Amino acid sequence: MAIIKVCGVETEYGIQMLGVPDPNPITASSLLVNAYLSLVSKKVGWDFVDESPMVDARGFTRDFQLAPEVETHLINTVLSNGARYYVDHAHPEYSSPECYTPREALLYDKAGEEVLRRSMEGAARVLGPGQSVVVYKNNSDRKGNSYGCHENYMMDRAVPFGKIVSQVMPFFVTRQIFAGAGKVGTEMAYLPKEQVPFQISQRADFFEEEVGLETTLKRPIVNTRDEPHADAARFRRLHVILGDANMSEYSTFLKVGTTAIVLSMIEDGFLDGLDTTLETPVPSLRAVSYDLTLKRPLPLADGGTATALEVQGMYLEAAKEYAAAGGLASIGDEAEGKEILRLWEEVLSDLEVDPMRLADRLDWVAKYRLVTGYRERHDVAWDDSRLAAIDLQFHDIRKSKSLFYRLGQERLLADDEIEIAVTEPPRRTRAYFRGKCLAKYASNVAAANWDSMIFDLGEDPLRRVPMMDPLRGTADHVDELIEGCDTAAELLRALGS
Repeated sequence: MAIIKVCGVETEYGIQMLGVPDPNPITASSLLVNAYLSLVSKKVGWDFVDESPMVDARGFTRDFQLAPEVETHLINTVLSNGARYYVDHAHPEYSSPECYTPREALLYDKAGEEVLRRSMEGAARVLGPGQSVVVYKNNSDRKGNSYGCHENYMMDRAVPFGKIVSQVMPFFVTRQIFAGAGKVGTEMAYLPKEQVPFQISQRADFFEEEVGLETTLKRPIVNTRDEPHADAARFRRLHVILGDANMSEYSTFLKVGTTAIVLSMIEDGFLDGLDTTLETPVPSLRAVSYDLTLKRPLPLADGGTATALEVQGMYLEAAKEYAAAGGLASIGDEAEGKEILRLWEEVLSDLEVDPMRLADRLDWVAKYRLVTGYRERHDVAWDDSRLAAIDLQFHDIRKSKSLFYRLGQERLLADDEIEIAVTEPPRRTRAYFRGKCLAKYASNVAAANWDSMIFDLGEDPLRRVPMMDPLRGTADHVDELIEGCDTAAELLRALGS
């Protein structure tokens, strides 16, 4: 039986500093995080003791050092909603708390946008006249650099990793037809500009391998990092790095929801008879991104071909059978699982008839309609710099400036629930314990990470509280306990008993 797909989204934001001579993106990112912390709470540091980015899911540990994922001297903190907010390389990154359902993952991803907006407002108060920091939820600086939007899903350790790779690969290559954020042009230097005037995905250009450990160089479609942030004997965390950062609520919900269902089917052996193996996944990834007709046949390993729509249709049909067999409990909410299936089918159907039907729901379609409309009105070529500017402005998270927010896109969330999620943690995962401890005992929390918290009671030694099961530490488990403990010392005594 598939386990609950506890999930989350990590977003590295693009950043631009205006009106500042020789702007430094690391300084700008640090300014943002510090500005937010000055508004909300005491800074609580991140505990790196359990970080193990060199462990590979294929059964070995790399003995050389990759480019560091996180510079530990940079700002790295935990928020009262259970999220992590920090400077990753030259970008501000918001990692959502552990979420119980795909819709909850969407909610806390959108809460992250609001955290960044408030960070910009805070930074504006300390910058000089005419100076500002602007944040974009995109994936490319158009100078050959890409920054990620990663997803995480809890899986059963007993499922062989090779099985996960083979059965999820075709799905990952093709899901961009509804999860892509859209992009004007390409950054593949060997391609003539006119060959790819617009593409579906912002990230497809930057992937070079099918399977691998790296996340910044030679990026793989399936990442092998084996860092469960939980009991490694029971759980695996599938770290998904190929997705685009989505502005659209529909795109994010479908991206996370369909992936959670596919991974559940893999755990339950429901895809063992489905053979959609692609002959060349990396070229196919780009082929799908470059094909706005969605009709390009992809070569399959068995000698046949299938379009991206057909591959997604095969996964959808399997998922409908899976649901009929009672297999959606692992999504966290069966009604939500059925809603994901309904939207998945609706979107694939509309994409087959005319993608423009989805201009009010999917990022890449909305952006394509926007830039083609501008081209037609002003008679400009695809390589005109104004189209690249429109592309960037689409991802501006300031609602008064963002082109996305001017398009009247369909919503799945209400503003008031996003407002609550900015400060309140999810109730059905261990993020609840982390967030509530931060809210109530911040002065005694020395540091935290995903699977533990360290308390400082003013005397040696520091006290570590392990949280090795993502489904423990929920509101049902600890709400009464935290309510009854006025101090961190009382809480630790109660936990010890």
